[in-house]
Amino acid sequence: MPAIEVGRICIKIAGREAGEKCVIIEIIDDKFVEIVGDSIKNRRCNIKHLEPVDQTIEIKSEDIEQIKKDLQAAIA
Repeated sequence: MPAIEVGRICIKIAGREAGEKCVIIEIIDDKFVEIVGDSIKNRRCNIKHLEPVDQTIEIKSEDIEQIKKDLQAAIA
């Protein structure tokens, strides 16, 4: 299973955004990370609700909109 790390692309497997792709932008602790995605707003998420994929993107800035664009380019 791919590691939980900043820049890792994941698929939400629980909650109302289940099936949506997102990217980890910050590790909060051993249970929670901060994620953002095209239809997922920037927020905390339990890592049990994420399925990491083999893809990562480089998080170059704090700009959420830029991160969303990079994510779209990576999964297109």
